Amino acid sequence: MEHNYDVDSPIIQLVSFNKLLEHYDQQAKSKDKHLAERAKYVLEAQAPYPELREGFNDLALLEKYKDVISIILADTFAPVLTQNEIKTATTPFENVVFNSSERFQNIIKDAGEGFELKIRNMPMDLNYIMKCTVVLSFYYGFKMDFRRPLFYDIPDASGIMRHYRILYNADFMEIIPTEKTRDLTQKDVNELLENFDNVELWKEKIPPNSFISKGFVISNMFDVTAEHSISEIKSTLIGGDKRAKDDFMENFQDTFRSLFNLKKIKVGFTAYDSNANQFLKVHGKGIESYILNGKEMESCDTMLCDYSKGKLFQEHNYFAISNIEKYHERSEGGQPYKNLYDQGFKSAILAPISDNGNLLGVLELVSTTINELNSVNANKLEDVMPFIVSAVLRSIEEEENLVDAIIQHECTSVHSSVYWKFQEEAKRFMADELMGNQPVFREIVFKDVFPLYGQVDIKESSKQRNISIQRDLMIQLSEINGVLEKAVEKYKLPIYEELMFRVNLYLDEVKDALYTHTEQSVFDFVREEVNPIFKHLKREDKELKAQIAEYEAKIDETTESYYDHRRNYDNSVMEANMQLASLLDRKQVEAQDMFPHYFERYKTDGVEHNMYIGSSIANDRIFDELYLNNLRLWQLQVMCDMENKYYELKPKLPVKFDVASLILVYSTAMSIRFRMDEKRFDVDGTYNARYEIIKKRIDKSHIKGTKERLTQKGKLSIVYSSRKDEREYMRYIQFLKSKGYFTNNIEILELEGLQGVSGLKAIRAEILYGKDKKSKRSYTYEDLMEEIKA
Repeated sequence: MEHNYDVDSPIIQLVSFNKLLEHYDQQAKSKDKHLAERAKYVLEAQAPYPELREGFNDLALLEKYKDVISIILADTFAPVLTQNEIKTATTPFENVVFNSSERFQNIIKDAGEGFELKIRNMPMDLNYIMKCTVVLSFYYGFKMDFRRPLFYDIPDASGIMRHYRILYNADFMEIIPTEKTRDLTQKDVNELLENFDNVELWKEKIPPNSFISKGFVISNMFDVTAEHSISEIKSTLIGGDKRAKDDFMENFQDTFRSLFNLKKIKVGFTAYDSNANQFLKVHGKGIESYILNGKEMESCDTMLCDYSKGKLFQEHNYFAISNIEKYHERSEGGQPYKNLYDQGFKSAILAPISDNGNLLGVLELVSTTINELNSVNANKLEDVMPFIVSAVLRSIEEEENLVDAIIQHECTSVHSSVYWKFQEEAKRFMADELMGNQPVFREIVFKDVFPLYGQVDIKESSKQRNISIQRDLMIQLSEINGVLEKAVEKYKLPIYEELMFRVNLYLDEVKDALYTHTEQSVFDFVREEVNPIFKHLKREDKELKAQIAEYEAKIDETTESYYDHRRNYDNSVMEANMQLASLLDRKQVEAQDMFPHYFERYKTDGVEHNMYIGSSIANDRIFDELYLNNLRLWQLQVMCDMENKYYELKPKLPVKFDVASLILVYSTAMSIRFRMDEKRFDVDGTYNARYEIIKKRIDKSHIKGTKERLTQKGKLSIVYSSRKDEREYMRYIQFLKSKGYFTNNIEILELEGLQGVSGLKAIRAEILYGKDKKSKRSYTYEDLMEEIKA
């Protein structure tokens, strides 16, 4: 331990025993003969060394005069208490120990070679200010309370970190001014109080070396490991940010080891599901369940014996197993001892985490040493279990909130951009309820918002689905025919021939066309007539039983029918929708940063999205039409990105269908209302319903005077009704064409009138696909298909 001479300090520190020796000066005049003689002995020992009174900063003198110093300090370090007290004499403000009790010496020895004593949480930049506050109190008389708990963290011989609270006795200190000392007023002090962390200001008011401190301090230390461990457990469980850290469980286990003074114990958790009466694994970083031993869940009836169940469920008390091996033998390998025994544990404590008599889970402490954990030290948990229960309750609440948030995100339309409005209404609802009024949740309406709609739709999805169903039905009916042919050949029963005849009728019907009723008719026929015959044949004929079993193995349990081509179709649609929706969601986060707006998207045979933007949604933001234009341009870009994403994915799909994209432009502001029954937003008012009608019908619209559908693979269609919208979107397309989104193939088309809607026009722009990003090559749709085929 070395003195730090290089750091700025308001105080020049001198080691001096003057204040203590003055006490002996008075005692030497005492009428008590023994006290007087003792005082004279100390004074005579010091007399040849005046520097011990005058003070010195050469710390080498501490070693030189250590025998004399021991005599001077003998009364403050009583030999009878040296094995019990943790006590040192040190230089003030630092850790230069020059006298100490034997117990302190043993603690430092157990810490190991190279251990350096440091005060916890004492930053060097605060050291100057701390000394200044001492000067302000002792010399200037301005009382300041800078006191804070100070601790040493010292490992013991077993490697367990122990914590010691330090209490300083500064009775033997004196503060003396130098020529650099300045007069301070209350105004100066007020300025310092307002600028605690401004070290330069403190140095200006109380310059370096402006005081001399003479003396030494005595520090008394107390082992507060148990209290510290409880405090650490409390703060760890309260701090949600700490529980999220990677090293949370490791630190948590170390804290329990300090509390129990046991180096090798482990801590685990198991959750309890009261509905299923099961123990469940807790999923978290580093969290283990030792009684489950790797299983996700297990019934409590099989995991616990009657005694342990009574302890945990009825008494809500700790269940200590001091010798697992003995209990394992007694229970003849039963639970819960088996899982613990199999992992090599010798003793354990199972502590119920309960709230109002309801078991929430179990805290597990386990050890590989017999009797190390027992019913006696289990009582140490009394002080920490309330914090664990609170943390578990909070975690359950947080999990429920997270579940609600996921449901909110995945299953409803209360988008984050409009959530503030729902919060306002919910607060008003609660206020009404608290005042005793009949609360009513009013409808949420946003007025004067502009809509944007887009879709990336699977082309001819109904046809593709029907082809998949046809193929599956034909395979299933053919397999049934194979069994019946064998049955006719073996048994010559006309009933089997008649059944084959009807199977072939269905086969012919399915081959020609798949009508709406066909799939259900075949399903009913198989279930009601084929399956009973097959059940009979399986009982009667071993050869046919094997053939029927082979047929049944191909039947999907969920649909109860052949499900191969349909699975490929469904998986392709699901994968395409997931990828496109994921891209749209990521891009939408960026768009919200530009200006808040309502957004919803849903998956059908493709991905559709609605957006609404306006001042009523933006809450505290001022809306300008510039943001509408920006969102329209953003939407164009994202639609092209989604097309590119799909055609990058297409070669990997089992069913390689095409997609076509469409945008609807609608320049009239409208109102949207949250439909409480449907839990979604919808346009408000009869006039605005025209927008919904157009949305539903435009993807089926045709070019005027032709039978050509508007939506085409490889092209983005933009439907609009006003000349102004046409000019705006042509500007955007020209801009995006320069950035490689479109080719020169751009059409302006008139559309056939829809039912109740006429006068619609469309821009149809051919998309340029950037398949080869490294070489920056771009492709039209036709080029891309050639590449995919190759």
